[in-house]
Amino acid sequence: MQRRLAAIFFLCQSLATACALAADKASLISLGTDGKLVYDADERGNRIPDFSLAGYRGGGVALPDVPVVCTLAPVPGDADDTQRIQAALDQVSAMTPDKEGFRGSLLLRKGRYRVAGRLAIATSGVVLRGEGQSADGTTLFGTGKEQRTLITVGGKLRISEVKGTRHTVKSPYVPWGATTLVLDSTEQLSVGNPVIVFRPGTAQWIHELKMDQIDPRDGTKQWQPGGYDFKFERTLIAVRDNTVTLDAPIVNALEDKYGGGAVYRYTETGRISGAGVEGLRLVSEYQKGQENKDEAHAWTGVALNDCRNCWARNVTTVHFSHAISLGRGAIFVTVQDSVCLAPVSLITGGRRYPFSVDGQLCLVQRGASDQARHAEATGSCAAGPNVFLDCLAEHTHADTGPHHRWAVGILWDNLAGGEFNAQDRGNWGSGHGWAGAQQIFWNCETSSICVQKPPTAQNYAIGCTGKIVQGRFKDREPGYYESQGKHVAPRSLYLKQLEDRLGSQAVLNVTTEDQRDGTVLDHLRARAAR
Repeated sequence: MQRRLAAIFFLCQSLATACALAADKASLISLGTDGKLVYDADERGNRIPDFSLAGYRGGGVALPDVPVVCTLAPVPGDADDTQRIQAALDQVSAMTPDKEGFRGSLLLRKGRYRVAGRLAIATSGVVLRGEGQSADGTTLFGTGKEQRTLITVGGKLRISEVKGTRHTVKSPYVPWGATTLVLDSTEQLSVGNPVIVFRPGTAQWIHELKMDQIDPRDGTKQWQPGGYDFKFERTLIAVRDNTVTLDAPIVNALEDKYGGGAVYRYTETGRISGAGVEGLRLVSEYQKGQENKDEAHAWTGVALNDCRNCWARNVTTVHFSHAISLGRGAIFVTVQDSVCLAPVSLITGGRRYPFSVDGQLCLVQRGASDQARHAEATGSCAAGPNVFLDCLAEHTHADTGPHHRWAVGILWDNLAGGEFNAQDRGNWGSGHGWAGAQQIFWNCETSSICVQKPPTAQNYAIGCTGKIVQGRFKDREPGYYESQGKHVAPRSLYLKQLEDRLGSQAVLNVTTEDQRDGTVLDHLRARAAR
């Protein structure tokens, strides 16, 4: 009884502290006299990162309208169209790219196409386009009982370190949000070089997080050194003496006692670019009456893996478990104006993730879903920055936020729907533990929210609605709350950061009028209802 009373007392104290922080904290971000954002760093120099390079071609660039070079029309009857469509994609893939690297679009005319197999875009500059994502547009009907991804975009990525270019980070502590690094040398490093910023996941750091001590249950895996190494892909924009400047910030601190960090040049092969999927409605066949049980059907609508500067837009999935997923090799990818409706699966772990991101420098915007579990989510060790912007989730069965194992540098900007959490998930799943760090929930509309402060890191909730809750564990330190229950300015952190970096035209390039006038959620609700 005494222990129980103590736990209740600690819970009340923690929640009271979080609410007080939300009410009394000075703003971490404010507008300067020049109209640009001013960032307040903590005592170690950590600050909210700049997320504005997320998305196609580094943000602020409109998705291209790639010319049609091949057209197919529906064929009456029940014949399978998989090979016919794939042959046309292969035909486009064999064409000579134009000066911008685009080979062309395969246009599927309005109507219904039966796809019993898989479709793949594995060549740069190829686009699969339909004539609309509504029911009277272009529908790809995934037939059969095979659980699969219907459309895959990407190659087979191989990244190689350039020998002799690895240099150690000399600063004993580099804060998250930093773009400059002091190295032991900059020999063989030049402006324009693609580099990896390497941050090791050492045994000492894992022990500090107590992720080698997760309460075991069947299937629980303790975190292991080497399994949590981060390789942030960046480009050098300045080199002076022994200091380099990166195009995008690091989003996890580098600290000597946890292994420090390093920078090296790299080369890559196998990653495709300039490819997209757009204007399609994807429908999965399933066993009627088994909407919450049937799992023998097409499973994921579109997967973008091992690709750069690619996209999916105006895609609706119906009866799939996952709508659009971005794999670990995805970088500078945009997903926009897409919808996930009526998913079919068990309502349990590993299912119903409409929009999931494992890559880096990716943007998901204006997405809508219904009956999801983790409507917007990240997987293990997602290496940000990544951004979810202006998304809506209706009738959710689980929370939105980092899903498991230390995803870093994610901005959840103006999302609406259900619970939002960035916490220690403990032995849930296979031992998810600390799901994420440097998670920023900005002006989100939630039913409840929990951000906890991991050792060595922080999570933030700024301008969010919803009740502050404790989370799974009552003894975890609360994260940073600011202006809980009242939205802050600017409306969108990502769009303001983009404006500060590239100007107002960059914002116009990637937004819709309803985003700019603040009515986007009303339009998303209408789309989710269809």
